[in-house]
Amino acid sequence: MKPLLGLVEITPWHWAGFILCVLIFLALDLGIFHRGSHVIKFKEALAWSALWFSLAMLFAGALAHWRKPDEAEQFTAGYLIELSLSLDNILVIALIFSAFRVPAEFQHRLLFWGILGALMMRGAMIAVGVALIHEFDFILYIFGAFLVCAGIKMFFSKKQIQPEKNLALRLARKLFPVAQTFDGPKFFTRLDGRLALTTLALVLLLVETTDLIFVVDSVPAVFSVTQKAFIVFTSNVFAVLGLRSMYFLLAGALGSFRYLKTGLSVVLAFIGTKMLLDPHSHEPKWFQIGISTGISLLVVAAILLISIALSVTAAQREKQK
Repeated sequence: MKPLLGLVEITPWHWAGFILCVLIFLALDLGIFHRGSHVIKFKEALAWSALWFSLAMLFAGALAHWRKPDEAEQFTAGYLIELSLSLDNILVIALIFSAFRVPAEFQHRLLFWGILGALMMRGAMIAVGVALIHEFDFILYIFGAFLVCAGIKMFFSKKQIQPEKNLALRLARKLFPVAQTFDGPKFFTRLDGRLALTTLALVLLLVETTDLIFVVDSVPAVFSVTQKAFIVFTSNVFAVLGLRSMYFLLAGALGSFRYLKTGLSVVLAFIGTKMLLDPHSHEPKWFQIGISTGISLLVVAAILLISIALSVTAAQREKQK
């Protein structure tokens, strides 16, 4: 079927072109702008955050121009949902860096390689999710129930980092010799003449395994606003690309956002409920009602703003006391 007049059909070339652009951006980031290890300051993090956000909005504008306005709205909603859920990921990364006492000048390099792994995991998860949705209609309701449960679990859980219980780290220590110190920004070093993992490599492994948990939680959330693979993938990629700069921008202040985790748990529960109530373009199976992408975006933004406002108010009251 030919696309409508003025509507550009998404082809494998668009996928390849997008992925190539992402790889070029990442190569420029590590190879030119951050070739040497250095501490990322607030102004630099703010500039990079603004750049990635601007690129995401330009991409949304391109979708509106060459595809359809509703697809641009779906991309924006998916991007902001993923970006908001990544705040919990940032908090966990900060706890990992603190537990291992990772020097500030090595953190950007570590996050760079961590994000490459995150992109591959999300790509695989999205491919599996899209295939399941096309094959089985009911999988969206399973995703919805899973997100509601994930939201409830997040609400009652406490963030703790216990490296000794991480299966990947335990296997790495059994299979490879491990140096108990950092060797600059290197992931491998020599220990008694043998190739060994550095502490930085263990931190990277822990970041990757914890991000796998976030992938399982966050990727199904985008399917609440769209089931189009290209929009799901691109919105996830832009959110992940902005994760590093957001970390350096917010990590120092996340401790003041005491109600942020509560807000994120409510966001997950809301998105899951939306998926359970949405008839998903077929006959309703029970009491179901469609919630538009715009309304969903407003609700998510309102929940996050309220949680941040309550956190700031509580912090100010403690200072006054």
